[in-house]
Amino acid sequence: MSERLSLALEFLEQSRRQIDRALERSIRDGAASPRLDEAMRYSVLGGGKRIRPALCLAAARAIGADPLAALAPACALELVHAYSLVHDDLPAMDDDDLRRGRPTVHIAFDEASAILAGDALQTLAFALLAEAPELSDQQRIAMIRELATASGHQGMVGGQAIDLESVGRQLTIEQLESMHRHKTGALIEASVRLGALTSGSVTDQQLAALSDFASALGLAFQVQDDLLDIEGDTEVIGKRQGSDAAREKPTYPALLGVSGAREHLEKLLDQAQSALDSFGDEAEVLRAMADYVVARSH
Repeated sequence: MSERLSLALEFLEQSRRQIDRALERSIRDGAASPRLDEAMRYSVLGGGKRIRPALCLAAARAIGADPLAALAPACALELVHAYSLVHDDLPAMDDDDLRRGRPTVHIAFDEASAILAGDALQTLAFALLAEAPELSDQQRIAMIRELATASGHQGMVGGQAIDLESVGRQLTIEQLESMHRHKTGALIEASVRLGALTSGSVTDQQLAALSDFASALGLAFQVQDDLLDIEGDTEVIGKRQGSDAAREKPTYPALLGVSGAREHLEKLLDQAQSALDSFGDEAEVLRAMADYVVARSH
């Protein structure tokens, strides 16, 4: 295993423990319904790599920000991500019965509970940002705007709508990448940008470079996901292998072939790494995270 991959895995594990403790506290503060509380916990605390919050923490490190200030936005990102998975798995969406190696929320509970748990996780994310004591009012507003844009109709939700509309259709590479820049890439880019915004002195040039890094990384993440859907093992990836192909969803391998998708993945990784050329050793964790994204097995 390369030194960078070892660094990424160590940082991911450290971040996961920190984020899980904070997430557990945030949910424990009190759902009105015990069943809703249980469904929320099942959705968020039942595993997950925590890549998005780790990217947030790594971006804060890259610009020398206080890591404690990045904790609330990191948790908010994971809450939005978790809500999106709960809703994506619903029968009206992707109709999946397995997530992270366990029954999906609507299977483990029921469809109504899954919808409500997703709704609650999404709103809790913005409450955490609004109340974060380590952030200034200006930072809170900027982060709320950033996350809302990335997760709403101009970002993740819009991308999911395009994805559902594209089932059984042949897309061009430009159309496919536009879909994934919204569905997957927008939240990954927000993860890096929210980490950068924890510093009150981040420059426009730094933010632009980090955005370029995250934009390429978000597409690389999706290419690897598409490859894992073909080549991965259900027990390892935690969801049904081949589920995208079975639903005739547009994917990179379907459009470019497996070898073409791998070439495209390497190109995107090079773009992501090049975007960090203006940073020094403080961005080494971000570089390691990019290597991990294209090498992961789940």
